[in-house]
Amino acid sequence: MGSNPQSLIMMGLIILVFYFFMIRPQIKKQKDQKKFVDDLKKGDKVVTTAGIHGRIIDLAETTILIEVEGGTKIRFDKTAISLDASKALNAPAPATKS
Repeated sequence: MGSNPQSLIMMGLIILVFYFFMIRPQIKKQKDQKKFVDDLKKGDKVVTTAGIHGRIIDLAETTILIEVEGGTKIRFDKTAISLDASKALNAPAPATKS
């Protein structure tokens, strides 16, 4: 039983499409998340993956200390910071038309 060259080409195309639409974007998102976490500094406003809003008051190697409303301080693992939610929080407000 020999393989049909057309079926091999189709299988290759399916794998290629899967890579470009599924794997590559995920790798890029992971790199962006890592860069975002590495660039965090004291005073930055962040949102955790659990939805907690706060301001960074201390950074350690793998953790951050966040101050939330009322002066409460909570320590989180750096991986718990949400890139998308934190960027949305820090985005400038859109200008309103008069």
